[in-house]
Amino acid sequence: DAILFFRLGDFYETFDDDAHTAAKALDLVLTSRPIGKNTRVPMAGVPHHAAENYIARLITQGFKVALCEQIGSTPVNGLMPREVVRVFTAGTVIEPGMLDAGQHNYLAAIVVDGDQAGLAYADITTGDFATTQLASRRAIAEELARLAPAELLLPDNLADLTGLEQIKALSRLPAWRFELGNARQTLLNHFGVQSLDSFGCEHKPLATRAAGAVLYYLRETQRGGVAQIQRLATYQVDGYMALDSATRRNLELTESLTGARANSLLGVLNATITPMGARLLREQVTRPLLDLNRLNDRLDQVEAFHNDALFRADLRATLKGLPDLERLTNRVLSGRAIPRDLEQIGLVLAQVPALAELLATATGTALDPLLAALDPCSEAGGLIASGISEEARTNFNNIGVIKPGFSAELDGVMAASAHAR
Repeated sequence: DAILFFRLGDFYETFDDDAHTAAKALDLVLTSRPIGKNTRVPMAGVPHHAAENYIARLITQGFKVALCEQIGSTPVNGLMPREVVRVFTAGTVIEPGMLDAGQHNYLAAIVVDGDQAGLAYADITTGDFATTQLASRRAIAEELARLAPAELLLPDNLADLTGLEQIKALSRLPAWRFELGNARQTLLNHFGVQSLDSFGCEHKPLATRAAGAVLYYLRETQRGGVAQIQRLATYQVDGYMALDSATRRNLELTESLTGARANSLLGVLNATITPMGARLLREQVTRPLLDLNRLNDRLDQVEAFHNDALFRADLRATLKGLPDLERLTNRVLSGRAIPRDLEQIGLVLAQVPALAELLATATGTALDPLLAALDPCSEAGGLIASGISEEARTNFNNIGVIKPGFSAELDGVMAASAHAR
């Protein structure tokens, strides 16, 4: 159900029905090529260096894109071997140009049994993966309204549900992919465990079924491991205020009644200066707490920042301009990082000691949990600082990224390569 982008030289080509679809959606010139006597196949192509932009446009229009690349250098029966290396869908993209920095990009799944349901969601750009079991169909609509997933997975035998109207990308999977045995085994294999007790869903079959479907789909679209998914949280919705889509819209939590962000509650409150902070604030606004202790803890932290203007200004100055560490590290885990991503991670880690020093000067104890959770990652930071060259910021290939002297073996290879030329 995806448009196939087939790599031919410097272009990704689409063929036959895919070519007609791509040409119309992307305003491309439709051509053709001979494939036999008196037979021609329609074609439409895009330059490989601009493929991300074209793929983003297709996804925005509701399509999926399968990327087919050459995988070897030795011909097999006269043909170069190729295979689909990745499938781009609305809920599985990781490219910064296809994402909203201030908002999670959730892939969600639902499985229903009577009035009960399981709902799971993941964001592979941040590593978030969570599941829950819901007691009513109304709760499904409320949770979907909160999450606003970019893509929703449904069993192919499930009739449409209330609350799906606002979701642009609906993907149907074979119902057996949501069966408990398959879903549970998918989760066990991924996390390398014998039981789901430690994740809290061993005895929540619907939550397990939904989570297994999400993980299966991620593995299929990413064509391999999804190392960035390292944990699964099972949560209860009764700790948060239930708000249906109409209430959220009328309260103008994230958008005004005209659809603008600027005049919404989030738009007014959002003075964050990092993408991570923007996503956290959005989650807190769309998921109001009901637990009084947690509310008071949060208010104590807000008060600690509010009451010390100098401390707050110093902290904001330290954070200003920092790259999106959360998404950078998950691109590394996905195996799709570029040299500049490592350089950007190094910039963030270099600021962690200064952040820790500032937090240690805070008045009172409200911010102590933040300080305790702050890991300086000294070893990783030192490794990046000593190994990654300054050229990594503008270098989009793997040549010259590692500093000379960092690895004697690599220095030898580079010297031999230079002499060979």
